[in-house]
Amino acid sequence: MRNATPPCLDTFCRLDRLGLSVTAQRVEPDHTLLRCRPTTPPSTCPGCARPGVRHDAVLRRLAHVPFGWKPTVLEVVVPRYRCWPCRRIWRHSITAAAPSRGKLSRDAVMLAVKSIVVDRMSIARVAANLGVAWNTASDAILATGTELLIDSADRLEGVTTVGVDEHVVRHEALLYRMEVGDLHRLAVVAAK
Repeated sequence: MRNATPPCLDTFCRLDRLGLSVTAQRVEPDHTLLRCRPTTPPSTCPGCARPGVRHDAVLRRLAHVPFGWKPTVLEVVVPRYRCWPCRRIWRHSITAAAPSRGKLSRDAVMLAVKSIVVDRMSIARVAANLGVAWNTASDAILATGTELLIDSADRLEGVTTVGVDEHVVRHEALLYRMEVGDLHRLAVVAAK
């Protein structure tokens, strides 16, 4: 094999792009657990901008892209730092790996959005694939969809023809859904 490199779990799981490195792994019958540490440089004190001293660490669990047909969980050991002059304590930033207060890694969120938009999977199926609750998957998908599609200023750029379709979603309750689609690219632009 030409241009082959030694095996690396960080590269295989695409954690190097998220600023994480695997330190341990455990394969369970229903999921895989990867213990990680951040590889990004620590941030300075938010109060006085001095470097801090490592105080302790907290564990943050993130759902990641499934490997081997079962969910993958990242256990990130997040260091906390202390500034002696101003007595502040802060956490190492892992925003490259996951949104603030997010429960899914950035790669897991993009997989979930792709599964909904391209593969037409249900949120329940996406949540089961990632090993998270339905609300967790739904919140991440809606936040990312809003950020990428709705809040994008150029989302209607290049649209020349628009079609509006209204159809019944549930017959017994007479619930209607209206979609606005770009007929040139055959994509739904908005739905209500």
